[in-house]
Amino acid sequence: MQDNQPLVQKNQTVKFEFIALMASLMSIVALAIDAILPAISYIGIDINSLDTNNNQLLITMIFLGLGFGQLLFGPLSDSFGRKPIVYIGFSVFTVGSIVCVLSPSLEWMIFGRILQGIGLSAPRTIAIAVIRDKFKGDYMAKIMSFVTTFFILVPVIAPMMGKFILNHYNWRGIFYVQLIMALVVSIWFWKRQPETLKPEYKIKFSKHVFIDGLKELIKHKITMGFTVISGFISGAFIVYLSASQVIFENQYGLVDEFPYIFAGLAAGIGLSTFLNGSFVMRLGMWRLSFIATIVFCLNSLVYVILFWNAPTNPELLVILIFMAIQFFTIGFLFGNIRAIAMEPIGHIAGIGAAITGFVSTIMAVPIANFIGGYLKDTALPLFIGFVVFGGISLLIFIRMRILRNRELALA
Repeated sequence: MQDNQPLVQKNQTVKFEFIALMASLMSIVALAIDAILPAISYIGIDINSLDTNNNQLLITMIFLGLGFGQLLFGPLSDSFGRKPIVYIGFSVFTVGSIVCVLSPSLEWMIFGRILQGIGLSAPRTIAIAVIRDKFKGDYMAKIMSFVTTFFILVPVIAPMMGKFILNHYNWRGIFYVQLIMALVVSIWFWKRQPETLKPEYKIKFSKHVFIDGLKELIKHKITMGFTVISGFISGAFIVYLSASQVIFENQYGLVDEFPYIFAGLAAGIGLSTFLNGSFVMRLGMWRLSFIATIVFCLNSLVYVILFWNAPTNPELLVILIFMAIQFFTIGFLFGNIRAIAMEPIGHIAGIGAAITGFVSTIMAVPIANFIGGYLKDTALPLFIGFVVFGGISLLIFIRMRILRNRELALA
């Protein structure tokens, strides 16, 4: 298969609007996840679910929908174009949001969250596919970094926005705001973004599309390796997303302060993601993400060694420093790892983004649920998870570097 050549070359100016629009498509996901964090305990009371571990499912299960939805929408976008799939996804998200608002029980709420995830998998996957349609290499990683920087702004403000709505209305208002934002972004996308999939690269849709795409994907060991790394890192991060409310509100008693703490840590990820846009052109996405993986492992290992036998959490400032370092490294990982995985598969960008996203997400959900079950009295299990899955990721990364060096030597 021929590579779908980028429509915009490296020396051309990328419009700010394109970056903002791609970030907005992805940001609805962050809004749907992070805005309800301050409201989880209130939602639990209303739907008669008082177990904090069970209520974490309101966060983790949306990722299950994101994973499976990509398998459907990715191949469809390779056959019918990127734009129609985004509209379908937002429609499914609307249905899921209505289910959440009307939910009488935890089971119905989880069903609604899964539907939300399925719907949002379309704009999330299509944004990545559109970027790959237009760019490649380190420049693609740079664009991904800038897109992710804007994307990170949402987790910074979403919990505070959720807290504001909670104080002045109720938790259902958070879902109404999500629907309004989704409508605004979908209209913006419809009006301003041209179709990026050229007609000659469209793949006729059939039951073989997924199988053929998977067969093609498996040929690229580096893509598969970094998809697994993405799953491990994402799993560890999702634990934090789902358990942050438990750690800061329950373990530290910081109910009112939680949205601001969450915002501060998210801002650290945004800063590193922004810096990545400059550093990646100097150091390259391989070297930069390798260094970040090492720091990710070492920081969490130091925390585990220091507080292994501690019956309670350390002082707030101490854990915030360790978390800030941890999440600062994540800003150098997410965009680069995904760009490395997508680099060899530009000719199947839609199905490629779908399968790689599905594998990494489906890996991440059970990891998050497993570790989250141990987060009761201290945050130590969170950092143990960082050590274990970060360490495995580092070993895979080293193996991928060896494979890449061999390929370059044979080229």
